[in-house]
Amino acid sequence: MKFMKLGSRPDTFYTTEAVRSVSSEISSDLIVQVKGSRYMLHKFPLLSKCLRLQRLCSEFRDSSQPQIVQLPDFPGGVEAFELCAKFCYGITITLSAFNIVSARCAAEYLQMTEDVEKGNLIYKLEVFFNSCILNGWKDSIVTLQTTKSYPLWSEDLGITSRCIEAIASRVLSHPSKVNLSHSYSRRGRDDLSSCNGTESQSQRHRPTSKGWWGEDIAELSIDLYWRTIVAIKSGGKVPSKLIGDALKIYASRWLPNISKDGTVMKYSASADPDSDSVVEITSKHRLLLESIVSLLPAEKGAVSSSFLLKLLKAANIFKASSSSKMDLARRVGIQLEEATVNDLLIPSLSYTNDTLYDVDIVMIILEQFMLQGQSPPTTPPRIKGSFEKRRSRSAENVDFEFQESRRSSSASHSSKLRVAKLVDGYLQEIARDVNLPLSKIIALAETVPDFARLDHDDLYRAIDIYLKAHPDLSKSERKRLCRILDCKKLSVEACMHAAQNELLPLRVVVQVLFFEQARAAMAGGQVTELPSNIKALLATHKVDPSRPLAPLSSTTTVTAEDQWSISGLKSPKSRLSTLRMKLAEDDDLEENDIHSDGIGRSSKLKALCSIPTRPKRMFSKLWSINRSASEKH
Repeated sequence: MKFMKLGSRPDTFYTTEAVRSVSSEISSDLIVQVKGSRYMLHKFPLLSKCLRLQRLCSEFRDSSQPQIVQLPDFPGGVEAFELCAKFCYGITITLSAFNIVSARCAAEYLQMTEDVEKGNLIYKLEVFFNSCILNGWKDSIVTLQTTKSYPLWSEDLGITSRCIEAIASRVLSHPSKVNLSHSYSRRGRDDLSSCNGTESQSQRHRPTSKGWWGEDIAELSIDLYWRTIVAIKSGGKVPSKLIGDALKIYASRWLPNISKDGTVMKYSASADPDSDSVVEITSKHRLLLESIVSLLPAEKGAVSSSFLLKLLKAANIFKASSSSKMDLARRVGIQLEEATVNDLLIPSLSYTNDTLYDVDIVMIILEQFMLQGQSPPTTPPRIKGSFEKRRSRSAENVDFEFQESRRSSSASHSSKLRVAKLVDGYLQEIARDVNLPLSKIIALAETVPDFARLDHDDLYRAIDIYLKAHPDLSKSERKRLCRILDCKKLSVEACMHAAQNELLPLRVVVQVLFFEQARAAMAGGQVTELPSNIKALLATHKVDPSRPLAPLSSTTTVTAEDQWSISGLKSPKSRLSTLRMKLAEDDDLEENDIHSDGIGRSSKLKALCSIPTRPKRMFSKLWSINRSASEKH
């Protein structure tokens, strides 16, 4: 860091009974009071350089007594005043980035200008500031930090704006051209060098990275940091990814860590939780968070989805504005395929509901994601007129743009497949919440388009978890929940579990058993051809029983109690007995439950399953065919 020395006389200031004086053969004729401290000084050296003291002393008529001057609002306090007084006496003073702001404000207050004396303190400070401080990376940052103690004076004197411009210019320049010290926040104190000195060889050739400035400026307060980032972004030379990395560094430096359940794990190392009330601390963090959100680059991928969702969790905790939350939700929706299930578990701190997680904001994120990546036309637009006869450059451009759009569409399709897995994993997590309404889990599941779910195993697991966590659901509510499940997309393992799941509605069990046995019959090669009624049913549901479904997969870790146990599964014959028992039990419970249209529940069940004949008779026929076929072999 740079420093400058002024004056040549030794320090002769001393303290006697809480009064600061200067050793001199001449008695003191000026008493200056600065914020509770008293100085016994002399008029001649001070009035010759300070226009303000000249004007104050001119009002005093009695010259026989020492004049008393009070400076209660002196900027910089006692230290800054003593520095200016020593300059007037010619005593050696040392100026650096740590005290130049206070010295400059004090000199301005005392009006130590060139009109009073040539080569006055203001002139020397400005020369040092412009030639040394602004040309040093670390000096500019330290000086900018000290301006927060004198915000109004620093703004009026242009110190703050000039420091910000100097820092931004260093960031915008090529790293190889920056020969000043940096990585300020990662290193201890560097050796001091004079203003006319040169940097050491190790400093000049220190290896640099593109984002070397991110950690250095992270020490700034949020208002100064905000202005600095705006200045860097306005230059248009720094990639948005580097801006995003810098914001992530700053957020991790000043925002407390957020746990999965939304509690604050720990505060920043420099923060004192006992210094302010909880409300004040929350307000500070809210301002900091909203400022970071306003600085986020508009480009997709500038920051990760994980970082955006962490900000969204913090926004819930610190009660950030709705505009900040919606902005974060929109940004997450654009790149939702990068997120994980844990990222989406945003704690709900709303007083209107008792759910563990904020499902509403995830719905907004999903809606934003589904608005992205609209499918392009299936064929390139025709070129009309005379251009149809020859291959022109414009036609080649059209084909190139079409290929790019097809590529973009393919990426969008794959991202929807990933998001479908993500949503199903998220459903499994929130399904454990006993306060989660049925309508919300259904709405979330239906947000994903049908083509995006290659299999429904994860969705079935979420339904099973929800049914276990909500044993008081009525039969109609269970039916409503299971309507989102497509039995044709369940794997063999999922079908085996569902066939014995007593929590599922009877209609679902019937469908699962039917499709499982039909698929097994064709895939096992035990029958050459299915009966016509089964073929008709499969054709109605567009199912190819000879093609096996995708194997079971999951995007989340499932607890032991939610695992599917298929050990000791019953044989097809015993499964048929289980189905018959469930059918009989259902008929006994609701034999008098006739709907207004005169159709009983069992009849409606058969209609929903689209089975031409009675379910029990059809399944008996199917398994009897399997047994006869096996006996022949």
